[in-house]
Amino acid sequence: MQGTREIKRRIRSVQNTQQITKAMKMVAAAKLRRAQERAEASRPYTDKIREVIGAIASATEDVSHPLLETREIKKTGYIVMTSDRGLAGGYNANILRLLTSTVKERHQSNDEYSIFVIGRKGRDFLKKRNYPLIGEIVGLSDSPQFADIKQIAKTAVAMYAEKVFDELYLVYNRFNSAISQTPVVEKLLPLADLADSGAGNYSPYEFEPSAIEVLNDLLPRFAETVIYNALLNAKASEHGARMTAMGNATDNATEMIATLTLNYNRARQASITQEISEIVGGANALS
Repeated sequence: MQGTREIKRRIRSVQNTQQITKAMKMVAAAKLRRAQERAEASRPYTDKIREVIGAIASATEDVSHPLLETREIKKTGYIVMTSDRGLAGGYNANILRLLTSTVKERHQSNDEYSIFVIGRKGRDFLKKRNYPLIGEIVGLSDSPQFADIKQIAKTAVAMYAEKVFDELYLVYNRFNSAISQTPVVEKLLPLADLADSGAGNYSPYEFEPSAIEVLNDLLPRFAETVIYNALLNAKASEHGARMTAMGNATDNATEMIATLTLNYNRARQASITQEISEIVGGANALS
């Protein structure tokens, strides 16, 4: 009976794990819905700023601003977005693999780039391997506010404007669906394309105190808002990845329980058959 007891113990253990993964899947699904809603709600604001900037660019000759300047690349900045917790499948591994391959391909030494990192998983990975970190945020909630990342966003944009960086990239998982997330390296600065995309598709605006002053105020806000939108997108991707991972874990537990139950029934049947054989053998010996 020792074999059947061990199998029953394993079945109970897997059942307990299955209950946990099922609960985590349901929690992730609820968080995913909220994260999608927040990401979609923030999009009109970003689109409107883009529209106004495009209108200024199309209506003003010789538009000039540090965030619009394209210059020789001497140093690159990266803002990397990972999660604080694991159990999300390949969510963090995929984005960190993309970052390391990009850095290896583009840079010869650590002096050529610097990294801002969001998320404990990314922070621990990069610190352990001595990547040049200059800013970090950990412990974000599952529904982050703009104020939570405002300082790091403002610092990154200001460092580009002050020519500490000559380009700035966002590295994050772009949300496609609950089961699909794409790791991307997306250029944020310079915003040269904005100045070229404003021709003729916008309603006329009157700017006070002047178009240039409005542009000077909007461009940093736009860049910071794009960073925040990327974070909301990354959060939705994280919840989707965790929901999928926990769903797969639950399915695997179900299959394991079925296999263990079959093995238990076979072991129990073999034990009963052996006991019957021993009883019959003993009866025959007595007769």
